Amino acid sequence: MPGEFKVKKKNLGSYPFFSVIFSITLALFVVGMFGILVIYSDELSRIVRENVKIQVYLKSQLEEKDIKTIEKQLLNAAFIVKDSSKSRLLFVSKEEAAKQFIRDTGEDFQKFLGENPLRDAFLVAVDPAFHDKAALTKIKTDVEKMNGVFQVYYVESLIESINKNIAKIGFVLLGLSSVLLIVVVLLINNTLRLALFSQRFLIRSMQLVGATRPFIQGPFILRAFLHGTIAGLISCGMLWGIVQLGHRRIEELQLLENPERILLLLASLLALGIFVAVVSTWRAVHKYMKLSLDQLY
Repeated sequence: MPGEFKVKKKNLGSYPFFSVIFSITLALFVVGMFGILVIYSDELSRIVRENVKIQVYLKSQLEEKDIKTIEKQLLNAAFIVKDSSKSRLLFVSKEEAAKQFIRDTGEDFQKFLGENPLRDAFLVAVDPAFHDKAALTKIKTDVEKMNGVFQVYYVESLIESINKNIAKIGFVLLGLSSVLLIVVVLLINNTLRLALFSQRFLIRSMQLVGATRPFIQGPFILRAFLHGTIAGLISCGMLWGIVQLGHRRIEELQLLENPERILLLLASLLALGIFVAVVSTWRAVHKYMKLSLDQLY
């Protein structure tokens, strides 16, 4: 009949779809961006620490076999970085050192000295586990006892400064991560509670006709699982796209790339979105089912 209007029927478990997806996606995206920042910061600190080197100067007029013996001892030492890269142990002859000095300063000291006073040396990358003052002092003492070693040198103040700064950065990032995670969980929880607020009378109606608790909660939890999955996949896709774009625009970022950790972060975001959405929905529905009629109004 003319003039009639239809009231849109509400289905159990249906509530604003796009606004909920948008809110959860945004929250997960923020967490993901911060997580990527933490990963890159950690990779940068690892690279810096693994490039801390001690200089092992050799005695003059050593034979080739003596140098090889020292090299083998250093490679087998517990303090050397555990990887297969050539940079963990570099041999620099006194001739190479002289050429580098001349290139850097523009002065040929050999002309007025009449000889090359520099020494052959090994540059040894020290494992980060041995970067404390006591461990480095022991390394210096032990290496200087090797036959053919003249002196061990490292910049103690630089290593102490690196350790302090990395510790401070790690503490700050850990604190910010904890705060951000709490804020995001509360944001998702409040978003879903507000979305479910419009369903409170429908929940009560289902209770009045004898519907069981699992029957009422089921559609809401299923929809929350769907929301968390979609929001998680969207946020993961956005983060992956930003990472790839960043690597194309800034080549230096590729040095900090750790695909395994980034994929683990994305999987964790997906799991976080689903878990928080489902738990928040269950708690909200459970709360509305316990309220009296006066409290519902």
